Amino acid sequence: MTSQAATTSPSPSEPPAIRTDGLTRTFGSFTAVDGLDLEIPAGIVYGLLGPNGAGKSTALRMITTLLAPTRGRATVLGHDVVHERHAVRSLIGVTGQYASVDEMLTGVENLRLFGRLLGLGRRRAHERADELLAAFSLTEAGGKRVSGYSGGMRRRLDLAVSLIAQPPLVFLDEPTTGLDPRTREQMWDVIRSLVEGGSTILLTTQYLEEADRLAHQVGIIDTGRLIAEGTPDELKDRVGRSSLILTPAAPEDQNATAEIIERVTGHAPAVTNQGIQGVRLQTPLSEASVATEVLVALRDAGLSPKSVSVDRPSMDSVFMALTGHPQEDDAAPSDSSSPSSTRPSNVKEQS
Repeated sequence: MTSQAATTSPSPSEPPAIRTDGLTRTFGSFTAVDGLDLEIPAGIVYGLLGPNGAGKSTALRMITTLLAPTRGRATVLGHDVVHERHAVRSLIGVTGQYASVDEMLTGVENLRLFGRLLGLGRRRAHERADELLAAFSLTEAGGKRVSGYSGGMRRRLDLAVSLIAQPPLVFLDEPTTGLDPRTREQMWDVIRSLVEGGSTILLTTQYLEEADRLAHQVGIIDTGRLIAEGTPDELKDRVGRSSLILTPAAPEDQNATAEIIERVTGHAPAVTNQGIQGVRLQTPLSEASVATEVLVALRDAGLSPKSVSVDRPSMDSVFMALTGHPQEDDAAPSDSSSPSSTRPSNVKEQS
């Protein structure tokens, strides 16, 4: 998958969308976030990744004013999250892992209700609800109770609710958890359109492909600390080389093919039995162009493989290499401070 290119940095006079300096949160003797330093420019999707319990959601709660830092400082578009939390809340929208819209109300009633809670007049709340229903392809479902919505429709409605006040900064915590692939693609399109419209997105996700497809920059945290940061391609380059993956056309070609691969690349290929699909041979490449030399040598030997590909390291391999274990994509973070879907002006403070 091709990841997005980094966007142009904002001018020095513009504050970053998010900045944290030594941001720390402890719970008794346990340190959930440990000296986190981030500087996220405006106008991008920033993916914040980490294993369960790494501190992602605790960091989000501090940045969104839901949890006071033990030490350090965080600002949102130049406003301190502790001393100017009301200003911060007017600038952000938050969509958590679970939809918190009222299932007994219709989609349009939910949007109008939250519009009024955010201070919009009756007419503007009605107009904004109609705009968002259209933007999220929910116009036809707007008059139906949310209890009858599919999971994807609820997630789109929840995101729409967080955008009522048109915030310049949107926090998406696991926005596509539990969605089918088609609905996930629809949500990705919505997220891209938000950035094209000028919003900044901070995204946490358990789906590494999601970060690869959406994020302009990625930060990986583990045990509460930022351990790596860069574009998806930069992080992949840190992990290792490309690999040649080849499937011989017939079982009797395996040994001869493996010998040629080892002779050209200097590495004996790893062999994986794929059952009825045959045997897969995989070997690292010093340079992607070496794959061409392997194919020429196979052709000269009269061998024609069934399939050939050159794969760069995936975000899964990046995650594994940097954190020491694979991403868990079937559960919410065990970090107990995950934010629910929250409207900024309607937030209860915690100490």
